[in-house]
Amino acid sequence: MKYVDEYRNEAAVRQYADKIRRTVTRPWNIMEICGGQTHSIVKYGLDTLLPEDIQLIHGPGCPVCVTSLELIDKAINIASRPGVIFCSFGDMLRVPGSGRDLFSVKAAGGDVRIVYSPLDALELARRNPERQVVFFAIGFETTSSPNAMAAYQARKEGIKNFSLLVSQVMVPPAIEAILSSPDQQVQGFLAAGHVCAIMGYKEYEPIAAKYKIPIVVTGFEPLDILQGIEMCVQLLEEGRYEVANQYTRAVSREGNIPAQNILKEVFQVIPRKWRGIGLIPGSGLGLNETYREYDAEYRFDVAGLTTEESGECISGLILQGLKKPHECPAFGTRCTPEHPLGATMVSSEGACAAYYRYRRHKTPE
Repeated sequence: MKYVDEYRNEAAVRQYADKIRRTVTRPWNIMEICGGQTHSIVKYGLDTLLPEDIQLIHGPGCPVCVTSLELIDKAINIASRPGVIFCSFGDMLRVPGSGRDLFSVKAAGGDVRIVYSPLDALELARRNPERQVVFFAIGFETTSSPNAMAAYQARKEGIKNFSLLVSQVMVPPAIEAILSSPDQQVQGFLAAGHVCAIMGYKEYEPIAAKYKIPIVVTGFEPLDILQGIEMCVQLLEEGRYEVANQYTRAVSREGNIPAQNILKEVFQVIPRKWRGIGLIPGSGLGLNETYREYDAEYRFDVAGLTTEESGECISGLILQGLKKPHECPAFGTRCTPEHPLGATMVSSEGACAAYYRYRRHKTPE
C-alpha cells in the first residue's frame, strides 16, 4: 500500500461503480464477512453507489460481537477477583454481560486495563509476579497468532502468573454455517483480507465448490471493496464458483506459514458458541493440553459457567445477515453505544455501531 488516498480516489471509485452497473444483469446478494468492511461500506456510502440489483448483506465478521455472553460473564467473574490484573482491548469493556460489563468492574475497583497487544499483558505479568494477569484473547485468525505467541513465550520463560481467556473463532466454519441455514440468501462472499493474510485462501476453495458460490478475498478501503464486488459479480454472472483474490498486495494462497505454525503449536480446534448464533462445530480455537495451565477458564474454575441470552436483542439475526440494524425496534432508542443491548452496538466493527454512527439520521432505503 503506497498511500491511503490511492484507495479512496473518488473518480476511480465511480469508475468501478459504473463497471459493476454495466456488468450486472440480474439481482445478486453478496455478503461481506468482515465488520471492518461493513464500516467502510456504510461510512463511505459504497452501497448507495451500486445498482439496485446488488444487495450487500452484513456478515458475522466482528469478533467482539460474536464473543458469547457466557464468556463475557466469565471475564467479569475473573476480573472481579482480588489479585487479578485483567487485560483487554478497549472495545470489549463496554460489551454487556448478563448483568454488567467490564467497565462496571473497573469502576467498582477491579484492576481492568486496556492493552494494545497480548505481549503488553505478558510484560505486566513479568513486572507483577505476585498478581495473576489475564489477557482476554478474542478475535478471528488475524489475532490468533499473536495470542498464541504470548502463551508460547510465557511457557518458554516459565511465567506462571499469566493466562489467556480465549475466544478465538474461525471464518470458514461460519461461512458454512450460514450457507447451511435454510433461511440463507447469500450468493457470493467478500472474504476478510486480514484473515487471509494469515491463513491464505486454500481453505475457501472446497467451500466454493461444495456450495457453488464465489468467494473473493477483499481488502478494506473503498476501492478494494468495490473491486471485490466487481470481481464477485463477474464470477456470478459467468456462473463460476471459485475463489478470487482482490487483496493481492497482502494475501497469498498459502498465507503466513510461520503464523500458522505457531497456531498449531499452541491451539486446537474446538466447537465455539457464537453470541446470537449458537454453537458452531469446529469454529473455535482453544489452548491444547500442552498449554492448559495458561487457560484462564481452568485456572479460575469458570469453565462450567453458562448464561442464557436475552431475547430482546436481534444481533444474532444481524450477524447472520437476516436483518439490518435499522430493522431492530430498539435501534437508537433503547439500544445505543452508551447503553447497548448487544455487542453489535459497541464494537468498532459492529454493524449496529456503523449504522448508529453514519446513518442514524438518514432514512433507510
